[in-house]
Amino acid sequence: MNSSALDPTVGELSEGAVLRRILARFPASEALVGPGDDAAVLAAPDGRVVATTDTLVHGPDFRLAWSSGFDLGWKAAAVNLADVAAMGARPTALLVALAMPNDTRLSFVEQLADGLRDACDTIAPGCAVEGGDLTVSDTLTIAVTALGSLDGRAPVLRSGARPGDVLAVAGELGAAARGLAILFDRFRTPSGEPVPIDAGVLNADEARSLAAQLRPEPPVALGPAAADAGATALMDVSDGLVLDASRLAAASDVTVDLDSSALGRDLSAALTGGEDHALLASFPPASQLPYGFRAVGRIVERSQHPVLIDGAVHDGRGGWDPYRDWDAHGG
Repeated sequence: MNSSALDPTVGELSEGAVLRRILARFPASEALVGPGDDAAVLAAPDGRVVATTDTLVHGPDFRLAWSSGFDLGWKAAAVNLADVAAMGARPTALLVALAMPNDTRLSFVEQLADGLRDACDTIAPGCAVEGGDLTVSDTLTIAVTALGSLDGRAPVLRSGARPGDVLAVAGELGAAARGLAILFDRFRTPSGEPVPIDAGVLNADEARSLAAQLRPEPPVALGPAAADAGATALMDVSDGLVLDASRLAAASDVTVDLDSSALGRDLSAALTGGEDHALLASFPPASQLPYGFRAVGRIVERSQHPVLIDGAVHDGRGGWDPYRDWDAHGG
């Protein structure tokens, strides 16, 4: 039997056959109605549902030379789970839409499903893939919608920070940016084409940075913990601390003053690197920060500058904007 018979492309199979192979990678659904019908039916314990969506597109968001199917499934889940947590909610379900070229191997799709499953099990136990869609496209695209439950809590918005609050972060800052720099600096041809990663040439710190880029582990459980501890504002740090802190400042009509000494050894990466999926929160000044959070600054009265560093004006540059930065990332 030839290898193509053992590992056919999705174009050689029916949608139903591909879907059956995907669903076989997931545990039995605990939803009221799980995958297999026209839509899932999920319980909403307190009558409210937190919903978010994110899309990964081959080219601007990932390169197949650098990411396995498992990597992509993991990352597609993680970036959405982080956004649910950033509302102070507990993730409950993912809906996944895959648009794939006809020559995509079935084994790749199965690996992607494994990544989705293992990310949920590791980062947000109890959350699972409960449905989605399959279609054909020239460009591999993974679109995920994540749902979550507030479990009786009020949602924590970006707009609640007040002067005097402590600004805190849960999760590492800058590692994903260092990982991206390693990919672009060391795993491309002279003409700029990506080449497979040679893990054997990486030291432990480099390998850890690559893992932060390819398989992020956002501190999802700390979103509800922050809400329970009285967080006044909360958001996911996905586009760089300076850019995301400026968004929190704008929403709350305040200025954020960051403490450079609290941002680690690589200040530039911590301030401007994206895709960390840490959680940024403000807490009342007398609060005890919940375990996993560390103070990185304070909230001050609004000025003409949304972000200060050690009290000095920051130029506001840095962070990831897909419309502004796509070409700079090799698109």
